[in-house]
Amino acid sequence: MKRIKEVIVVEGRYDKNTLSQTVDAAIVTLGGFAVFNDREKLAFLRRLAEKQGLIVLTDSDGAGFVIRNYLKGALPRDRVKQAYIPDVPGKERRKRHPGREGKLGVEGMRPQALLEALRRAGATFLDEAEETPAKGELTKADLVELGLSGGENSASRRQALLRRLDLPEHLTANGLLEALNLLYSREELESLLREWDEQPG
Repeated sequence: MKRIKEVIVVEGRYDKNTLSQTVDAAIVTLGGFAVFNDREKLAFLRRLAEKQGLIVLTDSDGAGFVIRNYLKGALPRDRVKQAYIPDVPGKERRKRHPGREGKLGVEGMRPQALLEALRRAGATFLDEAEETPAKGELTKADLVELGLSGGENSASRRQALLRRLDLPEHLTANGLLEALNLLYSREELESLLREWDEQPG
């Protein structure tokens, strides 16, 4: 399993399932064309791009390119890499019929093809690069300790934090944990919460 530094953006959850069996990376799903009307998701992607860099990995059909071109215009170009899968005729196992163009999507690709696409896009493979050790990641226990999970007011505190950090309001506790780990170190988050608690009102 190869570790990749950048956040990888895919169209849907089946793509994410396939990719997560091949690489150890943060993978964000777009929900297909739903991303066109999801300003919160776009804002989240912009922040991830600035913080960690993004790799866009969509299907090689027309719909995949429509989504890819939309993201090209909406995200900072210098922080986004484009990964392209090859055109392979066929259909995914879970589908009755092939897609309109008869090509396999990300979910139908073999691991080697996905790794090759990411490598060509310029992905940073952490196993192969001399990297500084990973910062201490936040855990579910930290969320409990910080009053963001499992407590009496944790849901409202979590919602307030999401608003304050300009994160999508529908993030679950697990989604919040993933987003916080991508955007903040433990120290940065503790400092933010301290400032927040010290503010009057």
